[in-house]
Amino acid sequence: MIELRTPAEIDQMRAAGAFVAETLHSLRHDTRVGTNLLAIDRRAHELIRRAGAESCYIDYHPSFGASPFGKVICTSINDAVLHGLPFDYDLRDGDLVTLDFAVSVDGWVADSAVSFVVGTPRDEDLALIDTTERALDAAIRAAVVGNRIGDISAAIGDVARADGLGINTDFGGHGVGRIMHGDPHVPNDGRAGRGFPLKPGLVIAIEPWFLQSTDELVTDPDGWTLRSVDGSRGAHSEHTVAITADGPVVLTDRSHLS
Repeated sequence: MIELRTPAEIDQMRAAGAFVAETLHSLRHDTRVGTNLLAIDRRAHELIRRAGAESCYIDYHPSFGASPFGKVICTSINDAVLHGLPFDYDLRDGDLVTLDFAVSVDGWVADSAVSFVVGTPRDEDLALIDTTERALDAAIRAAVVGNRIGDISAAIGDVARADGLGINTDFGGHGVGRIMHGDPHVPNDGRAGRGFPLKPGLVIAIEPWFLQSTDELVTDPDGWTLRSVDGSRGAHSEHTVAITADGPVVLTDRSHLS
């Protein structure tokens, strides 16, 4: 069921959005060559406890997960792009890292992801990250009253195709509110003018993710981590966005923290 939020409820969601934004900003700043993925998870867990927030991941067990996730942040590295389960791994020079983080604060959820390179970057990795970020920006611009979900999806797909990338629509954006994954589904490609009409009060996570040379995924033995089928690298950018009469509001905006 698609739920619309009142302006007062969207204001209440700002605390969750701000916490997610600040946490990702802090974790990105502190993540470098030699950082262990389990240390990132421990730090995120500590920040959640300090804030009195609740993890959306640790007990999460959807149909596609082999077991409850058990960690509080997704850490996807190189050819992993989604649902990366943290494990005992020290980051190496040139690793492409995606951190995906969602929490509930006072009963309201926010969800966001960021990709970056530690150490010396490859040009193709920076280009892939840039594509996801530009696709996210284009999607946010399309998230206005009077448009439809298809306009958001088409904006993402247009950016990806212009850069020669394939698009997987199995996993994409989603409604956000009292739970992390709600209706509507927001695929990363679609037809403009189609789908659910965008109305004031709709809150969604928009999350373009792409792989360098495929659109097919394979699941790790851990039952969670999704990797490219051909070993090519992936990147993922995500924000929680409220659609209002005055335009889209990015609840997880990090730009002021840079």
